[in-house]
Amino acid sequence: MTQMNIGQKVKGLREKAGLSQAQIAQFLGVDQSMISKCEKGERQFQVDHLERLGSLFGLSLGVLMNAEDAAATLQIAFRADGMQVEDLQAIADIQKIALNLDEMRTLLRESVHEAA
Repeated sequence: MTQMNIGQKVKGLREKAGLSQAQIAQFLGVDQSMISKCEKGERQFQVDHLERLGSLFGLSLGVLMNAEDAAATLQIAFRADGMQVEDLQAIADIQKIALNLDEMRTLLRESVHEAA
């Protein structure tokens, strides 16, 4: 997936969650103009930023970076109005726990299937 497509994917996820570029910028600790440029494909997100965004949106890094459909992702409903960076970090932490649990369940099913 090209960087342009990653930026477009992040923009779509951000808009779907009702978050502004400013909120995402604050969450990542960057300037809002960087988010705008990344969404337009003019700059690249750093890998650590993509990992944090993946956690926030309930996506693995692989799903975020590839053309995989993000429709089957983990989602937590929340109101974006008045959302502070601490709130976004708490959501990202919860999503990361849920993603890790899902991955452990997948690995367990695979190991049980191989043993059978």
